[in-house]
Amino acid sequence: MLDYVALGILIFAAVVLFYGIIVLHDIPYEIAVHRKHPHQDAIHAAGWVSLFTLHALWPFLWIWAMLYREDRGWGFHHGKTPAQEAEYLEQQLAELRRRLEVLEGRSPAMATTTAAAPPPAPANTQPGGEG
Repeated sequence: MLDYVALGILIFAAVVLFYGIIVLHDIPYEIAVHRKHPHQDAIHAAGWVSLFTLHALWPFLWIWAMLYREDRGWGFHHGKTPAQEAEYLEQQLAELRRRLEVLEGRSPAMATTTAAAPPPAPANTQPGGEG
């Protein structure tokens, strides 16, 4: 009787392990579906290939699935066009140069301000950022 119980536990463990590995290989695909990734089918097919290569491709599939988001696409542009992003960066650079000149004392703005009044802090132009 104990032999049958042990055999049942062994079969149960093998089935759970088998299906667990299949579910594990599908995680990047589920991420891709959730993010409405344009390469969902390719990620799913590569997941099956990864299953037969002992999950060697799996970390790369995870990264591939995580790279795309529907609201921003592939990059980090936060919904801005490249021209808007370039304009924002140019404004930030001009502000930093102005602050550096004031700190080094090379700016005519330094002569007009008193020593007791520090230059005003720049306003945050990006929510949650430092710039």
